[in-house]
Amino acid sequence: MEKLAWIEQAAAWGLALTPAQEAQFERYLALLLDWNERLNLTAVRQPTAIQQRHFLDSLSCARVTGNLNGRALIDVGSGAGFPGLPLKILFPELRLTLVESVAKKTDFLLVVAAELGLDDVQVLVERAEVLGQMPEYRAQFDWAVARGVAEMRTLAEYLLPLVRLGGWMLAQKGAGAREETVVAAAAIRTLGGGEPEFTAVPLPDRDADHFLVVVPKVAATPAAYPRRPGVPGKRPL
Repeated sequence: MEKLAWIEQAAAWGLALTPAQEAQFERYLALLLDWNERLNLTAVRQPTAIQQRHFLDSLSCARVTGNLNGRALIDVGSGAGFPGLPLKILFPELRLTLVESVAKKTDFLLVVAAELGLDDVQVLVERAEVLGQMPEYRAQFDWAVARGVAEMRTLAEYLLPLVRLGGWMLAQKGAGAREETVVAAAAIRTLGGGEPEFTAVPLPDRDADHFLVVVPKVAATPAAYPRRPGVPGKRPL
Protein backbone atom coordinates (compact mmCIF):
# COMPACT_ATOMS: atom_id res chain seq x y z
CA MET A 1 0.00 0.00 0.00
CA GLU A 2 1.28 3.47 -0.85
CA LYS A 3 2.50 5.45 2.12
CA LEU A 4 0.66 8.61 3.13
CA ALA A 5 2.52 11.81 2.27
CA TRP A 6 3.08 12.81 5.90
CA ILE A 7 4.56 9.39 6.69
CA GLU A 8 6.86 9.70 3.69
CA GLN A 9 7.97 13.13 4.89
CA ALA A 10 8.70 11.79 8.38
CA ALA A 11 10.76 8.99 6.81
CA ALA A 12 12.68 11.60 4.79
CA TRP A 13 13.61 13.19 8.12
CA GLY A 14 14.92 9.82 9.30
CA LEU A 15 11.80 9.13 11.38
CA ALA A 16 10.49 5.91 9.86
CA LEU A 17 7.31 4.48 11.37
CA THR A 18 6.64 0.77 11.78
CA PRO A 19 3.29 -0.68 10.62
CA ALA A 20 2.25 -0.89 14.29
CA GLN A 21 3.06 2.80 14.80
CA GLU A 22 1.16 3.73 11.65
CA ALA A 23 -1.85 1.85 13.05
CA GLN A 24 -1.55 3.78 16.32
CA PHE A 25 -1.65 7.06 14.41
CA GLU A 26 -4.72 5.86 12.49
CA ARG A 27 -6.49 5.14 15.78
CA TYR A 28 -5.34 8.48 17.22
CA LEU A 29 -6.83 10.25 14.19
CA ALA A 30 -10.14 8.42 14.56
CA LEU A 31 -10.37 9.29 18.26
CA LEU A 32 -9.52 12.93 17.60
CA LEU A 33 -12.16 13.25 14.90
CA ASP A 34 -14.76 11.60 17.12
CA TRP A 35 -14.03 13.63 20.27
CA ASN A 36 -13.72 16.85 18.30
CA GLU A 37 -17.44 16.62 17.53
CA ARG A 38 -18.17 17.13 21.24
CA LEU A 39 -15.09 18.94 22.52
CA ASN A 40 -13.17 21.64 20.69
CA LEU A 41 -9.77 19.97 20.60
CA THR A 42 -8.60 21.40 17.27
CA ALA A 43 -9.86 23.84 14.67
CA VAL A 44 -8.26 21.62 12.04
CA ARG A 45 -10.91 19.10 11.02
CA GLN A 46 -9.76 17.54 7.75
CA PRO A 47 -7.90 14.23 8.29
CA THR A 48 -5.07 15.10 5.88
CA ALA A 49 -4.59 18.50 7.50
CA ILE A 50 -4.52 16.91 10.97
CA GLN A 51 -1.86 14.48 9.81
CA GLN A 52 0.27 17.29 8.36
CA ARG A 53 -0.27 20.09 10.87
CA HIS A 54 -0.46 18.03 14.05
CA PHE A 55 1.16 14.60 13.60
CA LEU A 56 4.01 15.58 11.28
CA ASP A 57 4.59 18.91 13.02
CA SER A 58 4.85 17.10 16.36
CA LEU A 59 7.26 14.50 15.01
CA SER A 60 9.47 17.28 13.66
CA CYS A 61 10.62 17.84 17.25
CA ALA A 62 12.65 14.65 16.97
CA ARG A 63 14.89 16.41 14.48
CA VAL A 64 16.43 18.31 17.41
CA THR A 65 15.78 15.99 20.37
CA GLY A 66 17.23 12.87 18.80
CA ASN A 67 16.22 9.49 20.20
CA LEU A 68 13.94 10.07 23.21
CA ASN A 69 13.71 6.47 24.39
CA GLY A 70 14.62 6.41 28.06
CA ARG A 71 14.29 10.19 28.36
CA ALA A 72 11.80 12.15 30.47
CA LEU A 73 9.77 14.77 28.58
CA ILE A 74 7.04 17.10 29.82
CA ASP A 75 4.61 18.65 27.33
CA VAL A 76 3.07 21.83 28.74
CA GLY A 77 -0.30 22.95 27.41
CA SER A 78 -0.68 19.66 25.60
CA GLY A 79 -4.25 20.23 24.36
CA ALA A 80 -5.07 17.26 22.13
CA GLY A 81 -1.66 15.74 22.86
CA PHE A 82 0.71 17.67 20.61
CA PRO A 83 3.61 17.25 20.42
CA GLY A 84 3.87 14.76 23.30
CA LEU A 85 1.72 11.84 22.14
CA PRO A 86 3.13 11.58 18.60
CA LEU A 87 6.62 11.60 20.10
CA LYS A 88 5.57 8.83 22.50
CA ILE A 89 4.29 6.75 19.57
CA LEU A 90 7.62 7.27 17.78
CA PHE A 91 9.67 6.55 20.92
CA PRO A 92 7.76 3.94 22.99
CA GLU A 93 10.23 4.07 25.89
CA LEU A 94 9.85 7.83 26.37
CA ARG A 95 8.72 8.78 29.89
CA LEU A 96 6.00 11.27 29.04
CA THR A 97 4.14 13.78 31.20
CA LEU A 98 1.29 15.73 29.61
CA VAL A 99 0.14 18.93 31.31
CA GLU A 100 -3.22 20.47 30.47
CA SER A 101 -5.24 22.86 32.64
CA VAL A 102 -8.61 21.96 30.98
CA ALA A 103 -9.90 18.78 32.62
CA LYS A 104 -12.09 17.70 29.69
CA LYS A 105 -9.04 17.69 27.43
CA THR A 106 -7.14 15.50 29.88
CA ASP A 107 -9.99 12.98 29.65
CA PHE A 108 -9.23 12.73 25.94
CA LEU A 109 -5.49 12.35 26.57
CA LEU A 110 -6.10 9.49 28.99
CA VAL A 111 -8.36 7.71 26.50
CA VAL A 112 -5.81 8.03 23.70
CA ALA A 113 -2.99 6.71 25.87
CA ALA A 114 -5.13 3.74 26.93
CA GLU A 115 -6.53 2.96 23.47
CA LEU A 116 -3.07 3.08 21.88
CA GLY A 117 -1.50 0.98 24.63
CA LEU A 118 1.00 3.68 25.60
CA ASP A 119 2.80 2.94 28.86
CA ASP A 120 4.53 5.42 31.18
CA VAL A 121 2.27 8.37 30.30
CA GLN A 122 1.27 10.70 33.12
CA VAL A 123 -1.54 13.21 32.52
CA LEU A 124 -1.82 16.18 34.89
CA VAL A 125 -4.61 18.74 35.24
CA GLU A 126 -2.48 21.61 36.51
CA ARG A 127 -0.80 24.90 35.71
CA ALA A 128 2.87 24.89 34.73
CA GLU A 129 3.58 27.58 37.34
CA VAL A 130 2.38 25.22 40.10
CA LEU A 131 4.32 22.21 38.83
CA GLY A 132 7.51 24.27 38.55
CA GLN A 133 7.47 24.84 42.31
CA MET A 134 6.73 21.21 43.22
CA PRO A 135 9.85 19.15 44.12
CA GLU A 136 8.58 16.08 42.26
CA TYR A 137 8.51 18.02 38.98
CA ARG A 138 10.97 20.89 39.34
CA ALA A 139 14.23 20.22 37.45
CA GLN A 140 13.20 16.62 36.75
CA PHE A 141 12.94 16.51 32.96
CA ASP A 142 15.39 16.06 30.10
CA TRP A 143 13.06 18.03 27.83
CA ALA A 144 10.23 20.48 28.50
CA VAL A 145 8.29 21.29 25.33
CA ALA A 146 5.39 23.48 24.30
CA ARG A 147 3.59 24.26 21.08
CA GLY A 148 1.81 27.57 20.59
CA VAL A 149 1.18 28.13 24.31
CA ALA A 150 2.59 31.60 24.98
CA GLU A 151 5.18 34.13 23.86
CA MET A 152 8.78 33.22 24.58
CA ARG A 153 9.34 35.25 27.78
CA THR A 154 6.33 33.59 29.40
CA LEU A 155 7.11 30.19 27.91
CA ALA A 156 10.64 30.24 29.33
CA GLU A 157 9.19 30.78 32.81
CA TYR A 158 6.83 27.85 32.30
CA LEU A 159 9.43 25.44 30.93
CA LEU A 160 12.93 26.12 32.26
CA PRO A 161 12.11 25.49 35.95
CA LEU A 162 10.98 21.97 34.95
CA VAL A 163 14.24 21.14 33.12
CA ARG A 164 17.19 19.47 34.80
CA LEU A 165 20.67 20.98 34.49
CA GLY A 166 22.01 19.77 31.17
CA GLY A 167 18.50 19.36 29.74
CA TRP A 168 16.64 21.53 27.25
CA MET A 169 13.46 23.47 26.67
CA LEU A 170 11.93 23.28 23.21
CA ALA A 171 9.44 25.79 21.84
CA GLN A 172 7.65 25.26 18.54
CA LYS A 173 7.27 28.70 17.02
CA GLY A 174 6.17 30.42 13.81
CA ALA A 175 7.84 32.89 11.51
CA GLY A 176 8.54 35.43 14.29
CA ALA A 177 10.56 32.97 16.36
CA ARG A 178 13.89 34.80 16.18
CA GLU A 179 12.48 38.23 17.00
CA GLU A 180 10.44 36.83 19.88
CA THR A 181 13.47 35.01 21.28
CA VAL A 182 15.66 38.13 21.09
CA VAL A 183 13.08 39.96 23.23
CA ALA A 184 13.18 37.05 25.68
CA ALA A 185 16.99 36.93 25.98
CA ALA A 186 17.15 38.48 29.46
CA ALA A 187 14.35 36.29 30.77
CA ILE A 188 16.03 33.15 29.43
CA ARG A 189 19.31 34.06 31.17
CA THR A 190 17.52 34.86 34.43
CA LEU A 191 15.80 31.47 34.40
CA GLY A 192 19.00 29.50 33.83
CA GLY A 193 18.86 29.13 30.04
CA GLY A 194 21.78 29.29 27.65
CA GLU A 195 22.09 30.37 24.02
CA PRO A 196 19.02 29.47 21.92
CA GLU A 197 19.39 27.45 18.72
CA PHE A 198 16.94 27.62 15.80
CA THR A 199 15.97 24.87 13.37
CA ALA A 200 13.64 25.69 10.48
CA VAL A 201 11.00 23.07 9.69
CA PRO A 202 9.40 23.31 6.24
CA LEU A 203 5.94 21.72 6.37
CA PRO A 204 4.31 20.52 3.14
CA ASP A 205 1.09 22.54 3.41
CA ARG A 206 2.49 25.72 4.93
CA ASP A 207 3.93 28.74 3.13
CA ALA A 208 6.08 29.84 6.07
CA ASP A 209 8.53 27.64 7.94
CA HIS A 210 7.99 26.70 11.55
CA PHE A 211 10.94 26.86 13.93
CA LEU A 212 12.16 24.62 16.70
CA VAL A 213 13.76 26.85 19.32
CA VAL A 214 15.99 24.88 21.70
CA VAL A 215 17.36 26.45 24.88
CA PRO A 216 19.84 24.48 27.02
CA LYS A 217 19.53 24.59 30.80
CA VAL A 218 22.94 25.80 31.96
CA ALA A 219 22.20 27.08 35.48
CA ALA A 220 19.66 26.40 38.21
CA THR A 221 16.46 28.43 38.01
CA PRO A 222 16.23 30.85 40.99
CA ALA A 223 13.74 29.71 43.63
CA ALA A 224 11.46 32.70 42.98
CA TYR A 225 10.53 31.29 39.55
CA PRO A 226 8.07 30.36 38.26
CA ARG A 227 5.92 33.01 39.89
CA ARG A 228 2.34 32.28 40.95
CA PRO A 229 -0.23 31.22 38.30
CA GLY A 230 -1.12 33.94 35.85
CA VAL A 231 1.76 36.27 36.65
CA PRO A 232 4.20 35.08 33.92
CA GLY A 233 1.56 35.80 31.29
CA LYS A 234 0.51 39.15 32.69
CA ARG A 235 3.97 40.44 33.63
CA PRO A 236 6.59 38.65 31.50
CA LEU A 237 10.18 38.91 32.66
